[in-house]
Amino acid sequence: MLKLGLQLYTVREEMEKDFEGTLKKVAELGYQGVEFHTFFGRSSAEVKKLLDENGLVAIGTHTPYDRMQNALDEEIAYNKEIGSSSLIVPYLGEEQRKWDEVFDNLKRIGEKCAAQGATLLYHNHDFEFTETRGEETVFDAMYEAVPADLLKVELDTCWVYFAGYDPVEYIEKYAGRLPIVHWKDVKRKEDGTPQTVELGAGEVNLEAVAEAADQAGVEWIVVEQDFCERPPLESIAASMEWIKSYARNGGPVNV
Repeated sequence: MLKLGLQLYTVREEMEKDFEGTLKKVAELGYQGVEFHTFFGRSSAEVKKLLDENGLVAIGTHTPYDRMQNALDEEIAYNKEIGSSSLIVPYLGEEQRKWDEVFDNLKRIGEKCAAQGATLLYHNHDFEFTETRGEETVFDAMYEAVPADLLKVELDTCWVYFAGYDPVEYIEKYAGRLPIVHWKDVKRKEDGTPQTVELGAGEVNLEAVAEAADQAGVEWIVVEQDFCERPPLESIAASMEWIKSYARNGGPVNV
């Protein structure tokens, strides 16, 4: 059975205005864990206290690549203090995508994480699937280049789908190396660009994603909506209603 989390980037404006109140609302909606992308200046002790008060688990933190290169020890220590051992590379800008260099750095960062009892993961977008190295995608090349004990997968299934690949196939391919899956829905605008939407309002086969994730031994399935058309707290509430309906009908999600 999958545990259910939320990537707090979805409610980033609310978190900036009311960090404490937003975490409380996320917990009240029924999300069991949260992924951070910033702590808005709070100390690790303050964050841990809030998590404990709201019964939330820190799943991991989307940690900028440059911070991993330049302040890794500090990032690992902070995460461990809030009860998380997962540091996740969230995004690489175009100027950072020198792939041989990235792969070497990920090995080095992964070794340092492992030595301190932490886990390094990489969160994909679509460009790791649209860019290639030889005949394979950058995504597959990355996980061939970096050993499995040094780099795990956080698969954003929406971006796999949008890039033209089957998320279920990728979940099955990386089973055993895949502790976290991002559950996200998308539809294409008239101009072909992506629009992230509430769960059930887009094109992704969300049920198939969850069932494959459960079969693959994934621990956390994490809701994320990059951009919301209505207030983000309303969007994550709507997604939760979809999830509860899915779970009532036998979906493998613990809500």
